[in-house]
Amino acid sequence: MSATLLTACHGKPHAQPVFTGLRVPSAFTLDPNNDTIWYGERLTGEIHRRNMSGGPDTLVWTVSNVLTGGEQGLLGLALHPSYPATQVLYAYASRNVSGMAVNQILRIQLSNGIGVSQTVIMNDTGALLAHNSGRIKFGPDGFLYAVVGEHTNPANAQIINGNTNLAGKVLRLGPTGAIPADNPFPGSWIWAHGIRNSFGFTFDPANNNLWLTDNGPDCNDEVDRIVKGGNYAWGSAQTCTTPPAAPQNTNQDGPQPRLQPQLFYPDAKGITGAAFCMRCKLGLDGMLLIGDVVNGEIHGLTLDASRTSVVGDELLYDHPRGIQSMETRPGQPIYFSDSGGIYRLTPFG
Repeated sequence: MSATLLTACHGKPHAQPVFTGLRVPSAFTLDPNNDTIWYGERLTGEIHRRNMSGGPDTLVWTVSNVLTGGEQGLLGLALHPSYPATQVLYAYASRNVSGMAVNQILRIQLSNGIGVSQTVIMNDTGALLAHNSGRIKFGPDGFLYAVVGEHTNPANAQIINGNTNLAGKVLRLGPTGAIPADNPFPGSWIWAHGIRNSFGFTFDPANNNLWLTDNGPDCNDEVDRIVKGGNYAWGSAQTCTTPPAAPQNTNQDGPQPRLQPQLFYPDAKGITGAAFCMRCKLGLDGMLLIGDVVNGEIHGLTLDASRTSVVGDELLYDHPRGIQSMETRPGQPIYFSDSGGIYRLTPFG
């Protein structure tokens, strides 16, 4: 059934506030029982958790020395896949380290849901005010994935040199920061490269494929299907002019094959979060939902039968403020955040 028919049958979704009055919750994640949301404040470094059925807001941990200029801040959160048996929380943050701007992934040890210590498991040096990215999420394989922007230098996205240049890359780490033995570039966390400035990725529960949103310069915002070792071709030759035709004009660098997006928007929308609806109670099962920060739109993307390509795109919901991030778990609602709160999508009509 097409996306148009689905929404005609079930009505467009609308947003129900879960928590409001928050301070830029750009990063949040869900407890496995779907009863608690853990969220981070981008500009303070504070990490909180709150039960969705009521109860107090609990300060879990504060990441110190967080930088707050431009796109910096506390940018990503993920719980260990075995939580609560394994009491570990992960955070991605831009921090001042001895006077230098560094993006880090922190492994925060918890005790009864409260942080007691942190360990740095990834350092991305050379961070600037923009293009830091920061999304982190555990994959179905039990490894921690992260995306790092190219620090406003397109050439970074094509440099593969161990872990010395992580900018413009998708990373894959072990839960303690080890380099997985089957990563495509020996001695490196790098899983894929040629990325500009991604704010969202997620895994398809139907086949574990990794889908990522990436922002172009003034053109060609992308939705990519990420494969091991893939080159998504952002680099120094990028341009919004033609020829070559879009989207090859922003994706023409590095080794072949230069993988092109499954969907692109000619005008910049600022695509951010991504989440799959799997029994999400919207009548949109199997669709990939993406949000954007410029227009506050949430689109539903229909995949083909093999679930490797995008064959449909529909506007599902128009929010009054920009979408910061999106989260869900199979069988649970789609949640998203804006600059002041966290919401769930519910059926309407």
